[in-house]
Amino acid sequence: MRMEEYGKIDLHLHLDGSLSAETLLKLAQRDDIELPADTPQGLRPFLTVKRDCESLNEYLKCFDLPLAVLQSNKNLSLAAYELGIELSQKGLCYGEIRFAPQLHRQRGLTQAEAVKAVLSGLHRAVKESNIRLKAILCCMRGEEVHEANMETVQTAAHFLGKGVVAVDLAGAEALYPTRDYEEEFRLARSLKVPFTIHAGEADGPESIWKALHMGALRIGHGVCAVKDHRLMDELAKRGCVLEMCPTSNLQTKAVRSLSEYPLREYLNRGIKVTVNSDNMTVSDTWVGKEFALLSQEYGLTEDEAKKLLENAKKAVFEM
Repeated sequence: MRMEEYGKIDLHLHLDGSLSAETLLKLAQRDDIELPADTPQGLRPFLTVKRDCESLNEYLKCFDLPLAVLQSNKNLSLAAYELGIELSQKGLCYGEIRFAPQLHRQRGLTQAEAVKAVLSGLHRAVKESNIRLKAILCCMRGEEVHEANMETVQTAAHFLGKGVVAVDLAGAEALYPTRDYEEEFRLARSLKVPFTIHAGEADGPESIWKALHMGALRIGHGVCAVKDHRLMDELAKRGCVLEMCPTSNLQTKAVRSLSEYPLREYLNRGIKVTVNSDNMTVSDTWVGKEFALLSQEYGLTEDEAKKLLENAKKAVFEM
């Protein structure tokens, strides 16, 4: 089995960060939005992170253009549909697509309308292919986002079992620590909405500890857990799943090289690790390519790849 073929499931995949240049051009034309280039080749440098990226904050700048074109029902639906079809064509059988509905309100959409649009696109892709697709709604780190975040959790509860499977917390972790978002996830628990939290990517182990305390069933990235042996033991004990994204983690400097990537140590400690793409366009990758990278440059074995895929199958939020 070729290593790419282990890329059957992607549990950590952002819609806006996975918008192809071809799709972005199409969406911009539909809403008459001016872009810095008028060909896919010309657009890619604006959508894909530069080699000399120094941090997560710099990485996040690549989301500006995709968000500019994802402000209407028709564009959100088409973007979700085309991403779903692309995943199916690459051989995936299941994907959880995450996005922040509060970021798609610039032209008057409500959060619920944004969610309906994405779900309609995912549903259409499912009908036309062999893939299963679900949505995760992201709360955002930042200034004056509390009210919008609470609405996101309530919106997730409304659509739970109708295509939405969980909520998340995304954004600039180093600037806005996980501990500041307890109320959002207290509400999620009360509404019985499962959640994952981006933690331990741009902040230290304390961010992961906080996410666990708040009730996260999965952790986005979790690279910094390796710095705390007690935390690694706790992750294994709880069966908390880590959604690791190797290429993205290298680009944001969560790790400096694959040689120090903690994935194997996590596996050896019994932590439920999974491999994902994070952002297919921003990071120029997909989940199968992540497995190939780990095989070629990290020495990932067939047995380890099988274990990672098995972990992903058991970790899905699917309702």
